[in-house]
Amino acid sequence: MGEVPERNEGTEVEAVRVEAPARLHFGFLDLHGGLGRRFGSIGLAIDEPFLALTARRAVNSTVTGPEAERVRGYVEAAAAHLRHRGNAAVTVERVIPAHAGFGSGTQLALAVAAAMARLAGEPFAPDAFAATLDRGNRSGVGLRAFTDGGLIVDGGRGPDGGPPPIIARLPYPEAWRIVLLLDPSMAGVHGTREVEAFRDLPRFPEAQAAEICRIALMQVLPAVALAEPQGFGAGITRIQTLIGDHFAPHQGGRYASAAVAGALETVAAQGLSGYGQSSWGPTGFVLVPSETEARAVVASLDRGGQLRFVIARGRNSGAAVTGPA
Repeated sequence: MGEVPERNEGTEVEAVRVEAPARLHFGFLDLHGGLGRRFGSIGLAIDEPFLALTARRAVNSTVTGPEAERVRGYVEAAAAHLRHRGNAAVTVERVIPAHAGFGSGTQLALAVAAAMARLAGEPFAPDAFAATLDRGNRSGVGLRAFTDGGLIVDGGRGPDGGPPPIIARLPYPEAWRIVLLLDPSMAGVHGTREVEAFRDLPRFPEAQAAEICRIALMQVLPAVALAEPQGFGAGITRIQTLIGDHFAPHQGGRYASAAVAGALETVAAQGLSGYGQSSWGPTGFVLVPSETEARAVVASLDRGGQLRFVIARGRNSGAAVTGPA
């Protein structure tokens, strides 16, 4: 685990294609940090949205497509890490919406680094690139979503400041679906505002951190292992309530988007057990056990307003790195 499989390792190739999944961040396990490790995350790789890019060896580095400036910085950082110029022509074909709760920056950075390593014929391990790319500082979910997919729990950041260790990874039941509630009109807290939020918020109550850890270990993970959607959904919703209320002063309420909040109120009134917001949002989600129920949820919520709805699956594999392309 921890490395993206590559063909013909040690052999340079002319071109490589990378497709990487988005991830949902269901919440932090221990924001109190009294045991020496802070944060700790639970999250899920999903099949929609996803990013796709192609990189080819070139005399000069160029980037075309969306997020070009961001990608250019990642190309330079990856080349520096690999200790060679590593010029590449990168074409970004599809991106994950930025600042929406999908971990788009981490997936884009890792996709570029994996492509650069593949072009150079060198192995790629996300943990080794984490510091160079400034990724995985609080959560290890994005790194593991890129390599392996599935439902992921990490053990938080320790005193050494390295990427959090992965302490559990389970396949997500194939029949289950996630209804995504996207609000394209706004962006979630990020950048300087995110740093300020973690700095300014009061210390998370120890008893609530203990409750979240208990729910994760004794309810959420067993429910996934046994494919029990009610227990899984109820556990995630309780974690969301505790975390969302803690972050409310910096995002305007339990949920960042008023439109998403209204839709989730409807979901709760319908008696559905699993719902919440990914990371800082604004994307919301509803957890359902089947495609049929997912379509019914969308039909009940889609009123022609600002929200956009996507039915996603859990993705139990990581990024696809293929070449030559």
